[in-house]
Amino acid sequence: MTALHLYGKLRRFATEQSPRAASILRVRVEPGERLGDLVDRLGIPREELGSNLFVDGRYASLETRLAAPLRIGLFPDDMQLLYKWYFRPQEESPDAG
Repeated sequence: MTALHLYGKLRRFATEQSPRAASILRVRVEPGERLGDLVDRLGIPREELGSNLFVDGRYASLETRLAAPLRIGLFPDDMQLLYKWYFRPQEESPDAG
């Protein structure tokens, strides 16, 4: 199972929504699925996502192909970091090979 960590206002999609606890969804990644596909399948509005998306600790994009198991982190649009200024998203997860 993939661990999907949700931050900020995206916590509302997890069972545990307290800012004092981890808001983690355990999800299955479908073969050939991209991060954007997973986001859509879970009903998370793309317009609420920021540019700070991470797959296994690497800066990612909605086009990043996924291969389970993974650790995914999604930050909302109101919690921007400076990553997009210094790093390019990786389009493949490390194990998507």
